[in-house]
Amino acid sequence: MTAVGSHDTAASAVLAVPAAEDAHPVAFISSGTWSLIGLELSAPVSTPAAHEAGFTNEGGVDGTTRFLKNVAGMWLVSESIRQWEEEGARVDLGDLLAAAAVMPAHRFRIDPTDPAFLAPGRMADRVMLAARPLEGEDEHPRTPAQLVRCILESLAETYREELHTACRLTRMPLPEQLHVVGGGSRNALLNQLTADALGIDVVAGPMEATALGNVALQARTLGAVPGGHGSLRELVRASMELERFSPSIPAR
Repeated sequence: MTAVGSHDTAASAVLAVPAAEDAHPVAFISSGTWSLIGLELSAPVSTPAAHEAGFTNEGGVDGTTRFLKNVAGMWLVSESIRQWEEEGARVDLGDLLAAAAVMPAHRFRIDPTDPAFLAPGRMADRVMLAARPLEGEDEHPRTPAQLVRCILESLAETYREELHTACRLTRMPLPEQLHVVGGGSRNALLNQLTADALGIDVVAGPMEATALGNVALQARTLGAVPGGHGSLRELVRASMELERFSPSIPAR
């Protein structure tokens, strides 16, 4: 029996982040229903400021620390889709994201971390009513594409704020790239919006990071893969097709 990274969306998934061996710190989002965003460090950050900002220190593989915060993710979109389908609409996520991609940018914003969005039920209505207009707008998002665009832009800005906070709390510069793993890594629109918001490259994949991190650690234990983090991540990089999103506009 092999002990692996015990928390599926944390230790195992972050182990499978395909960062270069000399990357320090490694910035990551384990993206799915919720988003775990943070930095992989060599030691915990236990300052009062980190506690007040809502960041936690979680033990990782090989004595590493995942300095992270759990924030909103695709829950807002999936719950909105559930409402529309309960109302009789047929919703294809790919088509919805394509429609959102061509919507005018920066029209509405919400705070995705608002506790009002934690409970299930009538999510689209709650997002629509909470959305605040920007740049002289005097209405709420009305269509599913407008609403999803609002959600994803708001998530991207939340990621920017939290990653900047993590870097400030650790006294580290903003990394050159952010790794997004998990199911949310397949959301090309969110990845691009995140790259634009942060002004750095976003590397998306692998989607099945939890399983890969688990298998990679077992392979090392059995002697199939030598070395530490770097060797395991090199194996992931060589095994998976990754997608890179570069900023298309200056960071906001």
